[in-house]
Amino acid sequence: MSTPQPPMPQQAAAAPNWQAAPGASYTSPIPVTRTHIGHALTSEWTKIKSVRSTMWTLGIFLLLVIGIGFLVAAQTTNEDFSDVPYTIPAFFGLMLGQICLITLGVLVVSSEYGTGMIRTTFTASPQRHRVLAAKLIIFFAVAFVVSAFSIALVGMMTSGMHGGSSDVSWGGSVIMGALYVSLLGALALAVGSMLRHSAGAITTMLGVVLVPAIMPAFLMMSDSMRTIGEKMQEYNAPNALARIFQLDTESGHGGAQLGLLAGVTAAAIIGAFVLLERRDV
Repeated sequence: MSTPQPPMPQQAAAAPNWQAAPGASYTSPIPVTRTHIGHALTSEWTKIKSVRSTMWTLGIFLLLVIGIGFLVAAQTTNEDFSDVPYTIPAFFGLMLGQICLITLGVLVVSSEYGTGMIRTTFTASPQRHRVLAAKLIIFFAVAFVVSAFSIALVGMMTSGMHGGSSDVSWGGSVIMGALYVSLLGALALAVGSMLRHSAGAITTMLGVVLVPAIMPAFLMMSDSMRTIGEKMQEYNAPNALARIFQLDTESGHGGAQLGLLAGVTAAAIIGAFVLLERRDV
């Protein structure tokens, strides 16, 4: 066999020299823009409005709150609103509708883990905290606007049916009611980020909402557990919404319950940020 011949001096001299000249720098012909939170917000807004889960969950939420609210308002009389706000019919729809926001909050983050698209997201945006912050901001804004709209619409429908029968202001119940269910959804998003599993996170959130509403009946059977049962009954989701909509004004207007939920949600969000930076995708 013949051995390969070394290149001729002329060929070696003709080979290209890829070594950059000292002091030279590469300039990309493509405009490079420094990324910021606005880009992440735009990306998350595009995602949340493009997937079917958003349309289904928010559509069912509106159907429950507005539909049940209208049915309840149609069965009431003018005397029923003599000392209560017109938004009370929305309370009955929110009792079921809050599950829709909880489900959507979980799916906003866990669906990307389920499909593996989260790897693409973090590749495009290596700053993970920015992605999670954008998800929280976009979801909370959407949930609050949709909730406030549905509650206010029920209030206006009820006012039209029973106009002049109540002088009680109902604007506060619109804001606080929407804030409460939106915080529940944000809590679900944080839990979904920590668990990274749709079914597990939704089940956990259902337990957070339902267990405190069921357990007091059993805890208060025992004298030693009665105090815990009473506190659990006072701060569970149904009673919190009842106070916000002024169905039970003797124990306040739901400010303490809203504050507790805000604190729990903030703690869960902090935990989600910490775990996001420490774990692999």
